[in-house]
This record gives sequence, structure tokens and C-alpha cells, in this order.
Amino acid sequence: MLPEDNHDLCPYPGEVSRHPHLDSPPLLVATTRPLDASEDLLSRLPAGDNVCWVRRGEGLIGWGSAARLQVRGVERFARTQRWWTELCDTMAIDDSVSLPGTGPLAFASFSFDPHDPSEVVVPSTLIGQRGDQAWVTTIHAPGVEPETMESAPIDSTAGRSHASVNWREGSLSAPEWEKSVGRAVERINAGELDKVVLARDVVAEIDSELDVRIILDHLARDYPTCWTFNVANLVGATPELLVRRTGDLVTSRVLAGTVRRRGDTEEDHSLAQALLASDKDLAEHSYAVRSVAKALATHCTDMDVPENPTVLELANVQHLATDVTGRLADDASLLSLAASLHPTAAVCGTPTERALTVISELEGMSRDRYAGPVGWFDTRGDGEFGIALRCGLVDSQANTIRAFAGCGIVAGSDPEHELAESRAKFIPMRSALEARSST
Repeated sequence: MLPEDNHDLCPYPGEVSRHPHLDSPPLLVATTRPLDASEDLLSRLPAGDNVCWVRRGEGLIGWGSAARLQVRGVERFARTQRWWTELCDTMAIDDSVSLPGTGPLAFASFSFDPHDPSEVVVPSTLIGQRGDQAWVTTIHAPGVEPETMESAPIDSTAGRSHASVNWREGSLSAPEWEKSVGRAVERINAGELDKVVLARDVVAEIDSELDVRIILDHLARDYPTCWTFNVANLVGATPELLVRRTGDLVTSRVLAGTVRRRGDTEEDHSLAQALLASDKDLAEHSYAVRSVAKALATHCTDMDVPENPTVLELANVQHLATDVTGRLADDASLLSLAASLHPTAAVCGTPTERALTVISELEGMSRDRYAGPVGWFDTRGDGEFGIALRCGLVDSQANTIRAFAGCGIVAGSDPEHELAESRAKFIPMRSALEARSST
């Protein structure tokens, strides 16, 4: 493995050596079996080192670590693919369920900037649920009995909350960030670029032990149409699907252009109609759609790119949304597709390289894994990656979460309005942390 990669196969009991070929004795055994479905998938998630990808009560949760990878660099997606292929070549796979999400899976959270570390984890125990079908996958050494789930306790965090939360400014204060937005608008008006996305961060300090499961429970309940995730302590609920690959079908959901909801049905409807008629928001959205369509066109045929966006309603905001689909014309895996797409104009800007330069000069912080691809992939090259939005990085030792929000800046953007939009985008994480106990 290249020097920038830090990979680890976790030790298992017994004398087992690594064999790189499928016809050699396996290093690991991956076993998938049916499991009784649960009304609350997240209630099966234990405390500690866990992963999660859940939407509308369905999805994947896991814990333990059969293997891990930390990787940096512009080739981080390709390096991850090589590592995953080599790892799977050491496995004997016994999958009696054979559904999307069964068999061994890897969860990944990629950095926005290639110089920051990306994290990949292969859970040793994984539970999936799709409709009324559920399954458990265990990865273990040959001859070792896998964990059984029949007697696993249900440890629901529903109704629980953290004691109190104190918020403080992040890398830039609110006035400093507004000044950065103003400078970005000046550079756009000067013709340097068309759009740039500027993000900001705030830090939550928790005065009790931080339990990620409480955050996940609140996010999944309050934002059921979003993808609630936790990978390597990056936790959130993203409304934006970077890419899904299921066989030869490829799907991406583009979000750009936002207005805050007011809680009144008639007023929210009027705001949605104004959003659909806003030249500023439509321009911002079109940049994002074009960047996704262009990236997917290198791998896909039969592209479907709707001419006009719809409005996606969430609990806190409304977004202009466009679903782009295509059929694979090559054998590109989910990781290859993500490499082609990232970063989209929805989280970076356009032209891409110019926008990246402006971000580095004006944002005043490292995004770490915020706005990077986050999700899961399997041995067939299928899976789902969202864009890590409405999220925060957990520091369990310090009991803090660094939360992020970003806004698309174009000609006509107003710094005060963008600050208000960023505050609206912090609401999911704020609400999940500040929610009071219902018991």
C-alpha cells in the first residue's frame, strides 16, 4: 500500500494468515443470514464504535471493525478501490439473502480536500433492513463462531437527550464570515468565477458523555427523507445523494438554491414559488446540475436530466432539487463515479479549480470531511454516497461536535441573507443536540 495509506486488518483469535487469491484458504469469512425485522432499526445499534446509513426506517447499521483504512491524496478513491478489492479477495462470502446491502460492506467518509484524511471502515457486524426483510452480516476468522443476534439486547435511545449544550463560534465569527461572502461576491462580479460555496463552522460543547445514538435518533425522526449517517465520528442527516449505483442504474440528486421554512403552510408555499422563480437561485442550481450531468456523462448513456427543478421540502428549509439518472456504459464502480463527481458545484462552485482557490483563500478553515462523499459500497461496486451535509465531527474525548453549514454564493448574493441561510442549515444538528428528553 502507498505511504499515504494507513490500513489495518484487525486481529482475530486463532492462527490465520493472509492469502491473496480466491482459491487459497480465506483470511476472513463473511456470512449473511436473514433476521427478524425491527420497527426501530436504530434501536439495535450499540454504543461505541458504530456506523449508520438510514432513511425512512430502512438502511444499514454496524459496529466493530474487521478492517480499516485511512487514505489521503487525489487518488484516494482509486486507492480505496484497490484496497477493498484486495481485502475481498481474502474473504469467503456466504450470502443466503442476496439483496442490495447484503454481504460484506465498507462504509466511507471522504475528505473534501485531498490533503485531509479520508476514513473507511468495514464493520464486523452489520444489520440491514429493507421493507419487511432484514439480515445480519458478520465478518470473522475461519472456525470462529459469528455473533448471534437472537439474544442481542435492544438499547433504544428514543426520548433521551444530552444534559446541556453550549455553542461557540468556530474558525470565523459570523461578522468575519459575512465579510468573506462580500469578498466572494466582488470576485464573482469581477468575472473571476460564476459561483463559490463558502462554509462556516460552530462548535457545540456537551457537559455530559456524548452518545452519538441520541443524535442519530433525533435526526432520523425529524428528517426521515434525509440519509442519517455516522461514519468514523462524522454524524449528520444529508438531503443530497451524490450518487447511487444499483447494477447499471446510476442516480444523483442535486440540491442548490435554498429558502428557510416559516412553519405556515401558505407562507411556505409562497416561498417555494418564489424560489422556483428566483433568477439567482435558478442560476446557482443550474451550475450544480450541469456539473453532475457532465461528470456522469463520461460513464453513462440514456441520461435523464430534467429541464426544470422541483422543490424539496425539509423540516427546516426548502431546496431546489433535480434528480439526474443514467445507465452505465462502462464498468465504473461507485467509487469511480464518486471520484468523477466530487466536488460538485453544489458544494464547491464553478469553475471548479477557481472556486477551490477562492474557498482556500476566504473560508478560513479546513472542511475536513464536511461536504465530502459519505456512504457505503459492496463487493459488486454498488452502493450509495451522499454529500456530507447537515453534519458535525464528534470528538468523544472532549465531548464536542464541530458542526458545518455552507451557502452557494453567486452574483446578487447578500451576505446577511447568506448568514441567515447558514443558520437555518445548522438547525438539524442544533435540534438533535438540544432536544429535551420526552421522559
